[in-house]
Amino acid sequence: MLSEVLIEVVASGGSVSFMHPLQPAAASAFWEGALAAAARGERIVLGAWDREVLAGTVTLLLACPPNQPHRAEISKLMTRPSHRGRGVAVALMRAAEALAVDRGRSLLVLDTATDGGASRLYEGLGFTLAGEIPDYALKPHGGLTATRIYWKRVGGGADQIDSESPQDFRSR
Repeated sequence: MLSEVLIEVVASGGSVSFMHPLQPAAASAFWEGALAAAARGERIVLGAWDREVLAGTVTLLLACPPNQPHRAEISKLMTRPSHRGRGVAVALMRAAEALAVDRGRSLLVLDTATDGGASRLYEGLGFTLAGEIPDYALKPHGGLTATRIYWKRVGGGADQIDSESPQDFRSR
């Protein structure tokens, strides 16, 4: 079912690293690798279900460099076109954020295509735009698109880092 979601999202123009038409074998190979990485604890793959239909998925990437153990990355947020506008993406993002906090992560990062991406969704969930990179990737049906990079502090990470202002520190 994961492969079906990926193929549908790419066919509908979703910029998730693949070009249209996405062959089932390529979609399957991607998910086999992703699930193997999940089995190693490098990522968490979440799914949202509508009865027996996989309505959407998101991946929380946990394997970061040694100097970034506090960080996780949101990747491959995908909702079937038939299930968009029903809160699937919001529920997936909230679940991914909670899992990141459970694993001691205090900073989430993600990127989304400028053309047809989910900027409004991410901003509505409290993510901050760090910047935009022009001509970052090809859209699934061709043509370049920029990407927007977002970040968000989670789980009290901001409180831990910003708990002392410079004035408080100097007054000691």
